[in-house]
Amino acid sequence: MYTLDLMQLTQQQFLDEYWQKKPVVIRQGFKDFVDPIAADELAGLAMEEQVESRLVHKSEGKWNAAFGPFESYEHLGNQDWSLVIQALDNFSEEAAEMIEPFRFIPHWRLDDLMASFAMPGGSVGPHIDNYDTFICQGSGKRHWRVGDNSSHVEFAAHEALLHVEPFESIIDVELETGDILYIPPGFPHEGISLDVSMSFSIGFRANSSVSLLSAFADHLIDNEQGAELLSDPQRQVTSHSGEVSNKDYSSLKKQVANLLDDDATFKAFTGQFLTNAKHELDILLPDEPFELSEVSNLLHSHAIKRLGGLRAFYFEDTVEQGLCYINGSELAFSAEIANGVKLLCDNVMLMPNDVSSWSQNAAFVELVTELLNQGYWYLAEAE
Repeated sequence: MYTLDLMQLTQQQFLDEYWQKKPVVIRQGFKDFVDPIAADELAGLAMEEQVESRLVHKSEGKWNAAFGPFESYEHLGNQDWSLVIQALDNFSEEAAEMIEPFRFIPHWRLDDLMASFAMPGGSVGPHIDNYDTFICQGSGKRHWRVGDNSSHVEFAAHEALLHVEPFESIIDVELETGDILYIPPGFPHEGISLDVSMSFSIGFRANSSVSLLSAFADHLIDNEQGAELLSDPQRQVTSHSGEVSNKDYSSLKKQVANLLDDDATFKAFTGQFLTNAKHELDILLPDEPFELSEVSNLLHSHAIKRLGGLRAFYFEDTVEQGLCYINGSELAFSAEIANGVKLLCDNVMLMPNDVSSWSQNAAFVELVTELLNQGYWYLAEAE
């Protein structure tokens, strides 16, 4: 288990002083840190079709990038290349534990855990991210430079690499094992490996207004909603046929606003949108479907653990009415087990003691049985 040291700051003090405001180096944020996954295991994951991986290397001054799966790396030599694995939390339980200390930030803001293996000189180049990131240095060392969040010019260094033009640094440091660099959105940065190294990044994404509106429009189309036509039965004669009057403009604007003001519709969309898996999940289907009586007994002796990368959220008002959202779908349940559902959504793993008051509740056992049979939760040995 990882313990995060925020330089003696409380979690709220860190949020007040740094979150989305300015970058900061957190020396020994993870004390006695050990890589949760070996380099050869990371390379093995990059051979899998369902794992999103990328190779970035520089040759004769030119940047190159390729997307996996990859079979070998010998042709790249011993310097100036980096292997990046997205959504490592979906495929490694040990690595996913790195996310746990950051749960003082709501989980719906989480993007994924990214891992990077690099040879000396390896880098993905100077770039700007549109999300908050905590870059945790694993084995080896990397040199990091971070610029301010003023206007910067971006350009395509390669069709798969968006870089930023040279910038002056406000942070210029070497990160050693256990050090953490926090960077808010919009700050250009570049990390270069000083030796063979590993790095892990916990990213927190915020969706743009355009992406939200686009996804909401798709939701309305898929659910055959929002088809109401503009109605103007009290239309008056106009003497300016080319004019869009203020009244007509207000009617058009209200037509769109009414869709957003429909809380039931927009909340259902939001719950499904936020729980959609960002990357392919490694679903763990049981060999045989679980029976209700079996699960009731197993809850006394086993922990239940959520699948890596699975997103499960609830709204503070509608959960009491019996609604939550799991993996892009709305799930209705008996309102009497709302507090049990909160436990499932708030925690990656629940021990027998955590669910002792629910293990005999028929509605809760039925829900857990369904989730186990879908491969979204699985049984683990109680520690």
